[in-house]
Amino acid sequence: MPAPVPRERTTHLGDRAADDLRFIRNAMARSATFSAVPGVGGAVMGVIGLAAAIAGSRQPTPDRWLAVWLVAAAVAFGVGTWAIVTKASRAGLPLHGPTSRNFALGLAAPLAAGVAITFALWSARTYAALPAVWLLLYGTALLAGGVFSVPVVRLTGALFMVFGFGAVLTPPGLGNLWLGAGFGLLQIVGGIFIARRHGG
Repeated sequence: MPAPVPRERTTHLGDRAADDLRFIRNAMARSATFSAVPGVGGAVMGVIGLAAAIAGSRQPTPDRWLAVWLVAAAVAFGVGTWAIVTKASRAGLPLHGPTSRNFALGLAAPLAAGVAITFALWSARTYAALPAVWLLLYGTALLAGGVFSVPVVRLTGALFMVFGFGAVLTPPGLGNLWLGAGFGLLQIVGGIFIARRHGG
């Protein structure tokens, strides 16, 4: 007949098992990917960007051009936020977990920097630099947030940065065209790909 296991040792093993389970759960949460990236919503954001590029090219002054793009950015941000919340709710994905927070922080820091730099460039009346800044910082945001999401987000971010470098290296008059290619066509293609591969 086997000797009884001392109560103290049983309690110790139970505590250790609980600690191991907590460690495994936390590791899984850290390694999880944020899959509520909007597909259809991203494509709609691209349509808004394409419309902004067309409307922006017809504005008589740089301030009017900037106003068009700022309005488009606000509308696209609202669409993107609504699409993420809707997709997460439909799929039963939590938006308050560590992966979601890391994804949001990765996006937020470069976008906040973009707001500040936009104001600084507008104050200095340096409109020609804005397309490159927007494309590069949005690409940086997707790369940073994409570390916690599906690979296509990181690929899209890298392509946005390529477009940003294109805006830097080409004549300033092509800035609006680069914006349309990035925030319009690239966003549409990326959104459709996400919708087909990862849903909604």
